[in-house]
Amino acid sequence: MAGQSEQEMAAFFAQRGFGLRIGFGERPAVAVIDFVYAFTDPSMPLGANLDREIEATRRVLAAAREARVPIFYTVVYYEEQDLRDAGVWALKQKGVATLRAGTPAVELDARLERRDDEAIIVKKYASAFFGTDFISRLNARRIDTLLITGCTTSGCVRATAVDALQYGLRPVVVR
Repeated sequence: MAGQSEQEMAAFFAQRGFGLRIGFGERPAVAVIDFVYAFTDPSMPLGANLDREIEATRRVLAAAREARVPIFYTVVYYEEQDLRDAGVWALKQKGVATLRAGTPAVELDARLERRDDEAIIVKKYASAFFGTDFISRLNARRIDTLLITGCTTSGCVRATAVDALQYGLRPVVVR
C-alpha cells in the first residue's frame, strides 16, 4: 500500500467491500463525548479551540431535543490524589493531572446548555462504555443507533464508536 494515493487506497478497500454504510436504526440517542473545559479551553494543557465543534454540537442537541431523542454526555475525571484511577494513562500524558474531580476543568462546557433530564456518564478511559453503565442505559431504552459528537475524534469518539458497534449499535460519528 506504500506509495499509493488516497484515491487508490479508497478504491482498493471499496473493491473488497469495506466502508459500507449501515445507516440509521429506529431508536437513536446522542452521545456528547468529553466537552469539558479541560478540553474546550485552549489555555488548559489538554485544551484546544473547539468553538466550531461546540456550535455544530449545539445544532445536533437542538434537533435531538426537538425530536425527544435521549442525550448523554460523558465527562472524564479522576478522584484519587495520586491519579491511580487513571491507570497508565496518567503515565502517558501529564495533562491528565488537570482532570481532577470537583474542579472547574471537568465541568461540561456551559455552551452546551445541558438540561437536567440529560444524563452524564462519568468515565475514566477513552470509551464511554468501558467501566460504565452506558450500555445498560441504552438497552433500557432499546436504543439501536448512537449519534456521536465530541472530542477527540481519534481518541474518545473513536473508542466509543468502536465499542458501540461491538455492542450491536449503529454508530454515527457526526461531522
